[in-house]
Amino acid sequence: MALTDLPLVAPDRKVSGFRPLKVLHHFGKLVENKEDTEQVFHIIEATKGKRSHRQAWDFIQSPQGQRFLREAVDIPAMLDDHARWADCAPNSVAAHYIAFMKREGLSAAGLVAESHKWAPPESLPKDQTQWYFDRLRDTHDLFHVLTGYGRDALGEACLLGFTYEQNLNKGILFIAYAGARQIKKVSGTKAPLYAAVKEGRRLGKAAEKIAHQDIAALMREDITEARARLGIGTPEIYRQCLAVLSGEGIRSEQLTLHAAQAA
Repeated sequence: MALTDLPLVAPDRKVSGFRPLKVLHHFGKLVENKEDTEQVFHIIEATKGKRSHRQAWDFIQSPQGQRFLREAVDIPAMLDDHARWADCAPNSVAAHYIAFMKREGLSAAGLVAESHKWAPPESLPKDQTQWYFDRLRDTHDLFHVLTGYGRDALGEACLLGFTYEQNLNKGILFIAYAGARQIKKVSGTKAPLYAAVKEGRRLGKAAEKIAHQDIAALMREDITEARARLGIGTPEIYRQCLAVLSGEGIRSEQLTLHAAQAA
C-alpha cells in the first residue's frame, strides 16, 4: 500500500502522554547498561504526547510533507548508499556524513534494526503518522553531523537537548538531563554540563527542522552553507566542557551514553 493511501492516524494509534513509572523503569535499565539503546526507544514511546503528534500531523498535511509522502524515499537505504554520494564535494554534508558513519562504525539500517527490537514493524500503527516518526529516527545521525555534537556521553546528551526542540518529545529531554546528571555523578567534573544541554536546546529551537528537509538535496549542500541556511549555531559550551573534562583527565567518550532520535 502506498503511503498516500494510508490514513493520517490509524484507529489503534494511542496518544499516550507521559507515563513516569515506565520512564523510570527503562531509564534504570539504561543506566545499568548504557549500550542498551533499546531502552531509549521505550522511554521515548512512554513520553510521546500531543505536541509531538500535532507537529507530525501539521507537517504531513503541509505541501512539503505531501510531496515527501508521494516520493516515498527510503531514507536509511539512501543514506547507506555511499556510492550515490561519490561525486559530492569534500565539504558537502554527504562527505562529512560518510566520514562520521565510517569512523563510528554506524549505518542508518543499524539504527532501524535497533528500533525494531522493541517494536517490530508489524506491531506499529499503519498510518502516515508512523512514517513521520520513522523519519525523525532515520535522520538522527545527520543531526550529529550538522550540529557538531559527537557521540561521546556529553555530545549525546547535548544533541538530545537539541533534538527535543526539534520534535517536542519529553522523553528526549528527560534522557538529556538525566544523562548530564549521570556524567556529573560518575566523573565529578566541574564542567557546566547542564548549561551545555541547555545550549543544545537553544540551538535546536533556533534551527529549522532537520527532519522536514529534502534529505537528498541536503546531502549535496556545502555543510557550512547548510548550517547557515538551517540556522544551526556552534555548540560553544559543549566544546568548553570537553576542554574542562580533558583538563581534569577525563575522556568524555569513556562515559558512553548511547541514545537514538526516534519518536
